[in-house]
Order: sequence, then C-alpha cells, then structure tokens
Amino acid sequence: MSSTEHQPHTPPADGVHKVLIIGSGPAGWTAAIYAARAQLQPVVYEGVAKQDPGPVLPGGQLMLTTEVENYPGFPHGVTGPKMMDDFKAQAARFGTGIVSEDILSCDFSKRPFVMTTSRDGKTASGQVKAHSVIISTGAVANWIGLENEMRLARSGGGVSACAVCDGALPAFRNQDLAVVGGGDTAMEEATYLTKFAKTVYIIHRRDSLRASKIMQDRFLSRPNAKVLWNKVVVDVLGEHVISGLVLEDTVTKARSELPVKGLFVAIGHTPATRFLKGSGIEFDESGYVLLKNRNSYTNIPGVFAGGDVADAHYRQAVTAAGMGCVAALDAERWLAANNVH
Repeated sequence: MSSTEHQPHTPPADGVHKVLIIGSGPAGWTAAIYAARAQLQPVVYEGVAKQDPGPVLPGGQLMLTTEVENYPGFPHGVTGPKMMDDFKAQAARFGTGIVSEDILSCDFSKRPFVMTTSRDGKTASGQVKAHSVIISTGAVANWIGLENEMRLARSGGGVSACAVCDGALPAFRNQDLAVVGGGDTAMEEATYLTKFAKTVYIIHRRDSLRASKIMQDRFLSRPNAKVLWNKVVVDVLGEHVISGLVLEDTVTKARSELPVKGLFVAIGHTPATRFLKGSGIEFDESGYVLLKNRNSYTNIPGVFAGGDVADAHYRQAVTAAGMGCVAALDAERWLAANNVH
C-alpha cells in the first residue's frame, strides 16, 4: 500500500474520536498500530507537504533518508519512504483512519478537545474533536537553505541532517566529508563520522567553536579531523551526488571549493510545535513538548506526546517508534480510567 492508498476515513457516529494522532512519522504510525489493535479506532492527521524552508513531508525526516540500515528487522536495509509506507499500511490494516490534512491549532481547555484542520497547511478548513490526542509531529532539521542542498537532500545525493543515521553507509566510507556547525551536536556528529571517513571537515562561520570543551577535544583529537574557520557554505556542487562545496570566507569574502562526498548539516532542529501555540501545552527550554516522567503524559490530562517532538536528544526512528508505543498504551489506559469506551 502506497502513501496515497488507504481506506476513506469515516468519522465516529458522535463526531468525537477516541484517539486522534497528529503526525505521521515512526511515532505516529506506531501509536496508530497499537491504538487500532486496542480497538480505539484512532485517526491519524498525517499532514501536508510544505517548505519550511526545507522540505517538510508526511512521514517526517525519514522521507529524506534514502537508506536506513540501523532499524531492527531490516537486515539488508530499507529506504526511509518505503519504511514509512509500510508503517502506514500496517496501521491502515488494523482500521486506522487516515486524513491527509494538517492540524492548525488545538483547544485543550475543555473536553472533548477541539482541533482546527487545514487542507493546505495554511488556512482553516474545519474542526475535529477527540477525547484524547497524541502529538507526534517530530522536529524539522535546520538547513542552510541552498537550492542544491535541498535538491540533493531530497534525492539522497549525499546531503544529510543526521550523521548517526547515514554516516556509516558505504557511500561515505573512506571519503572526505563535511559537517556544518559549531555546537555540541556538530561535534558529536563529526566525531561519529571520523570512524568511517577519510577526513572530516568542520565548517564554521566563526573563529571559535560554541561546543563544550570536552566535545571539541574529543573531535580535534582524531587524526582525520580538521576545522575550516570563518567559512560558510554558499553552494553545493554535484548533479546527482555531491562532489564538493563552494565556501566563502566570512572575513575576506574570498571563495574556494572543497571536494567532498558528503555534507552533514548540524545546525540544530526545530520541534514542529507551532500549531500548539496558545494550547496550554508546556515546553522545555528548547521548545520541545515537556514530558516530566518516563511516560508520554503532557501537562494536560488526555494529551500525550511521542517521538522527536518530545525528544531533543536521541532523534532516532527506533526511539521514536518506542515512544509512539508508550503514548498509545498511556492513552488506552487513560481513556479506560476516564470511562471512555
């Protein structure tokens, strides 16, 4: 079953869903599978494609991952889009309702909860009600914003926002690779890449790194680690796969080319929580949905969260799926405790 082939969604007789899931990455589809098998008739609002400024697609960040080799159960690897299609098909098999719309805003002030929907991701198209909600909208990688960067990221041409996800792939082994960024995440990603690459270049716009001293030392101690100071990437070269970068010196404005076979953008992620503004949901200091304990409960009873929208640390498909499972189990138990049948 492809991402466009699923049964038409039929709203419940009373117009109120037991479980409404916002988001269609590993967390959302896993939550749907568990909720559907528990006969909770979940509905997934999978979102619509948009640019923000990089690609934001139903299915999440895995839709930009050509090869997934570290998810259990796929000994020969699987493409990210194929994995998400399979997750979706499994959820649909158990009766999950699927709506190809966005949720623009949420009113969690009273139950049943009321969500405003959108068919184009911008303008309101209607409302939907639910007794419980699972937020699984993930986080969007911050990209440089270059046309060729986006093109090669979408096509799997050697541009990635996750070294831990993609860095061990054969295409990057024993090659010269570049990491853009200067914080702890960039150091962690670059250090990971030194295990496989010939040379790993950190490209940083300033003359000092923002990363903690211990993270800097860990990277710089590697014999194949190099830092290019006062440089920004102004273009990505290569037709089908990356062949190099055009760099500009932030001081002299001089331009140069750096031949590389991979570019990893490590300038952070932005949690997809804009639609929760004014909803009463609590966030942590980085803007991720706050989960105070090892469960999926938010500060609002009946509202749960799972996956990268509530996880700034791991950001892996397998951890997101696990959190989606937790969210569905928590929702099922909460509904039973509140006599919603």
